Amino acid sequence: MATKIRLQRHGHKDYAFYPIVIADSRAPRDGKFIERIGYYNPNTNPATISLNFDRALYWLNVGAIPTDTVRNILSREGVMLMKHLQGGVKKGAFSAEEAQKRFDAWKAEKTSKLQAIKVKELDAKRAENKKRLEEETKKNEAKAEEVAKKKAEIAAAKAAAEAEAAAAEAAEEAPAEEPAAEAEAPAEA
Repeated sequence: MATKIRLQRHGHKDYAFYPIVIADSRAPRDGKFIERIGYYNPNTNPATISLNFDRALYWLNVGAIPTDTVRNILSREGVMLMKHLQGGVKKGAFSAEEAQKRFDAWKAEKTSKLQAIKVKELDAKRAENKKRLEEETKKNEAKAEEVAKKKAEIAAAKAAAEAEAAAAEAAEEAPAEEPAAEAEAPAEA
């Protein structure tokens, strides 16, 4: 029986996630499988991969053939490297301790690189947020100035209207008082 390590498609339209399974190569994609060894969720950022390292390595060693996508996933998780290192141990090129030491060094380097990428993305996101906040602050200040100008114009117009009304009121009162003063003047003569 030819076994493959492949992905099954689960989820719904526009939100697929993939269990990583060991299956007979003749079985349908989403059909019967021998063992589930993990899952791959590309919908998160970065993509989430959960993998049973030991079982994946076991199946590779007994001859299961990974699909291209699964091969990339296994490479990323270090299963393919460990298989390669185990081959070197079988040939006598180096010891099992040396193989484990090389794998641990690779894993540490990969972890540090991924951490650096995450930090860089986080810094970029923070810088973008800071830039957007500054732009929004400038826009708000400009709007506040415009509102202050409009309020000043409205206040000035209101003050002018009140002054005009007061002048008109004073003008109406002044002619009304003048005839009374004229009426008093002839009476004295």
